[in-house]
Amino acid sequence: MTKAEFEGLRAIVTGGASGIGAAVVAALRDRGARVAALDLRESPDSTDGDVVSVSADVADDASVRRAVTDVVERFGGLDILVNNAGIGAQGTVEDNDDDEWRRVFEVNVFGMVRVSRAALPHLRRSSSATIVNVASIAATAGLPQRALYSATKGAVAALTRAMAADHLAEGVRVNAVNPGTADTPWVGRLLAVADDPTAERAALEARQPHGRLVSPEEIAHAVAYLASPLSGSTNGVCLAVDGGMQDLRLRK
Repeated sequence: MTKAEFEGLRAIVTGGASGIGAAVVAALRDRGARVAALDLRESPDSTDGDVVSVSADVADDASVRRAVTDVVERFGGLDILVNNAGIGAQGTVEDNDDDEWRRVFEVNVFGMVRVSRAALPHLRRSSSATIVNVASIAATAGLPQRALYSATKGAVAALTRAMAADHLAEGVRVNAVNPGTADTPWVGRLLAVADDPTAERAALEARQPHGRLVSPEEIAHAVAYLASPLSGSTNGVCLAVDGGMQDLRLRK
């Protein structure tokens, strides 16, 4: 890792104020990029010059377009988009009503569509244009009580491959990361309301072959690899960052 790798490049990270998004912002900044962290609320701490905080609601097209225009005007262009903003959902296919299905798809899928649609005209002007979507192990493995969430992340994985095909000739690479269960504030909130948080955390850790939750920094490192100009032959990939959960079948 060197600052020269991303020197002069300009990035947007949605959901950049906390969790995986904040780790991605830090990883890109540390590698030399200028980064805009888009989130529902601006962060007063993002004032170091290389990171700016911009308010945006990915569920609202006008808000997204204003935010992307703001970033492009500040930075003079755009090279990297990381579609990270997302919300969780629990339950079987019976447990959530139509409104909840629409709410989660609005953020997890349509949000990526809105931000990508607003960013693409600017990305096409870059010689290092790339989009990285954050999907999930839920896109490739059947997890209990995650029907709605899994449906949205499966859509993200399929969307990633379709976008990679659509925009290859325009010089825009599109990839995704599929994190396993990560040690994020959302998982922390789920554990806090469990009947036995300690036992629930142990179960989540045991589900992953390496026996622990994935760190946001590990996911951010994978995002940085996919976003790097050095990865010009990596396109249409969904990269698992899950301790082996997707593919390994270990003997006990």
